[in-house]
Amino acid sequence: MRKAICTITTRSHLFKVMAVHDSLDERTDAEFHCLVMEDDGKPVAVDGITFHLLTDMPSAMMERIKARHGGNELRWACKPLFLLHLLAEGYAQVVYADNDMCFFGSPSPIFDALHAHSLLLTPHCYPADPQREQFWLEANFRVGLYNAGLVAAASGAEDALRWWADCCAYNVKQSAWRGLFDDQKYLDLVPVIFPETGILRHRGCNVAGWNTHMVQRMLDSEGNLMLNGQWPLVCIHFNAFTFRTILRGGDPLMRPHLEHYESLLHKWNEGYSVKQETRLRASDVRAYLRHLVWLFVRRMEQAGIL
Repeated sequence: MRKAICTITTRSHLFKVMAVHDSLDERTDAEFHCLVMEDDGKPVAVDGITFHLLTDMPSAMMERIKARHGGNELRWACKPLFLLHLLAEGYAQVVYADNDMCFFGSPSPIFDALHAHSLLLTPHCYPADPQREQFWLEANFRVGLYNAGLVAAASGAEDALRWWADCCAYNVKQSAWRGLFDDQKYLDLVPVIFPETGILRHRGCNVAGWNTHMVQRMLDSEGNLMLNGQWPLVCIHFNAFTFRTILRGGDPLMRPHLEHYESLLHKWNEGYSVKQETRLRASDVRAYLRHLVWLFVRRMEQAGIL
């Protein structure tokens, strides 16, 4: 059975692709594929990585998406198309992982779960306590139940992937009042429309700063990180929020794993610094302002004004 792991990147982030590929070394026999967004020629060949360009995946849907989106929105919208492309090339199982993922164990639990489901979604596992974690509870509905940074597909998922691509052709933007969050919020509907969809229950997959409460970290007798006391670590999603959570002391057992990830990044980009991940961005300011609005509304509700 042919298996693949894939990711999508811009040229500026190719060093992250190299890092995730290195993290998979000797952990899987799956072939590794990378879609590069710029159509100015494929990168220099790297042993073990097959590079693709947008021009390698011509379709009417691709033209619709390219006409509608650019930048990050185009990159996010290409996920279902890239999965469809690899399935059409003859792969029986394909795992998509964002290029800021790092593997610390075999991805076999993901591939194994695909034997029972043609499509696998990964829950964020945000806190959901309506008494103590109301902001995070509501985040499930603002941002989405599932994280689009780790999605797996097998033969039979084509209809679901085409539907997801069609949604992305319609719109990729963040608009909570419209129920939109990039390419991601559409995934909430996938298990409803496509019952062959499964939810990846292995809590060692897609560990991140946002699930420290629901996915408890602990060490076993040999010092290995375990999740919720039963799941070995498979992969960590090192986005900016995860970086900040670890560096601010909110996830101390993950610090050695962050240091290992940094070493992989430095191998391919000597000038890399974690400050690149933690610097203040416009999106951070917007998120902070949204949180202030939420706090204000919540106080009005508690006072009986709203």
